[in-house]
Amino acid sequence: MSTNPPNLRPDLAPQAKISTPARPGQPTIGMVSLGCPKALVDSERILTRLRAEGYGVSPDYAGADAVIVNTCGFLDSAKAESLDAIGEALTENGKVIVTGCLGAEPDYIREHHPKILAVTGPHQYEQVLDAVHDAVPPSPDPFIDLLPAQQVSLTPRHYSYLKISEGCNHKCKFCIIPDMRGRLQSRPAHAVMREAERLVDNGVKELLVISQDTSAYGVDIKHAEDRGHRAHITDLARDLGSLGAWVRLHYVYPYPHVRKLIPLMAEGLVLPYLDIPFQHAHPDVLKRMARPAAASKTLDEIAAWRDTCPDITLRSTFIVGYPGETEAEFQTLLDWLDEAQLDRVGCFQYENVEGARSNALPDHVAPEIKQDRWERFMEKAQAISEAKLAAKVGKRLDVIVDEIDEDAATCRTKADAPEIDGNLFIDEDFQNLKVGDIVTVEVEEAGEYDLWGRQIT
Repeated sequence: MSTNPPNLRPDLAPQAKISTPARPGQPTIGMVSLGCPKALVDSERILTRLRAEGYGVSPDYAGADAVIVNTCGFLDSAKAESLDAIGEALTENGKVIVTGCLGAEPDYIREHHPKILAVTGPHQYEQVLDAVHDAVPPSPDPFIDLLPAQQVSLTPRHYSYLKISEGCNHKCKFCIIPDMRGRLQSRPAHAVMREAERLVDNGVKELLVISQDTSAYGVDIKHAEDRGHRAHITDLARDLGSLGAWVRLHYVYPYPHVRKLIPLMAEGLVLPYLDIPFQHAHPDVLKRMARPAAASKTLDEIAAWRDTCPDITLRSTFIVGYPGETEAEFQTLLDWLDEAQLDRVGCFQYENVEGARSNALPDHVAPEIKQDRWERFMEKAQAISEAKLAAKVGKRLDVIVDEIDEDAATCRTKADAPEIDGNLFIDEDFQNLKVGDIVTVEVEEAGEYDLWGRQIT
């Protein structure tokens, strides 16, 4: 049992879990998946295709004939992490194929690791397969290696990420994701629903809807309707809510039409949870970021959401120390946070990223000032979280069981996404529980980020 750390990077996905054993003589591929949940979905798709061609999936370097490293290029620190992972794979295995966001910079990768076999960019599945075929020719057994009934999953069986689009049409100055992943490309709604139905049929209890900009879903295909499903986030959320699983929305920008999602949450069709990347609150900082600069109107929107759905949980991420950020602008952010009273908050210290337009902005903030502001921001966010969780003591909440060990059952409430939010621990009379169970608990104790409770059903 472990409590949730307060400073998890919000761009990270849960650690990939691989457990399918290979048959004797089967060529096997290892996978190191870094970065966000969207990259984890890419890894799942690559492994599903390879599994259908007769490859096994190895959980370690020693058992793999080659290793795919799916990289992250979100920040310079993430790039360094990706380079380290590539180096480790080369040392431990020797045959390494690189893909993902950092793969959009092949010369940069080869400069550091010239012995890699191939480099492909994000969601270039065919090129990854070609590289695997060259490195480790397939050797399928037609009597054993059949197309699996469900896709290879790198998350626990009871929840799954559901990617509804690729790319992004925003031009935030600090971000290079649109340069790497391209403009918005929405999946047809009927295809999303078909995948969601298959996941639920195979035991998934929670669908985590992800994209670069979830609320823009369908804009690029003019909200096309096909086979009874319309490519609009409100329609899609309603359709997903009919499947009987928990539906959690991530990366939702606060466009006006988002307010139409809130009644679906009040009705119980969609979890009362919104993950919205506000990034800052001072209008001048937001303008320098090239983001919408209407923080006061955002407070009005938040109030309206809570009026419609009082139980709504709001999660967001922020950047402190953005170029030009003054102490007064930072104080505006702290004051805004006091008013907004967000439930879940992540925070980055600004970093230059090669290719980002923000690098050229004047008045970069000194590292020690960024650190000081981050600490002050997190101190306030922690106090808000602690007070909100304390108010839940005595309440009855539905929770989903993620893990069980000798000390406790680690669960999540509807207010908690995997890995990035808090946990609820049941540390007495939990032996009858199974991973994936959804049960009702009474909250008995609260901490800064986590809850403790007892099962009542």
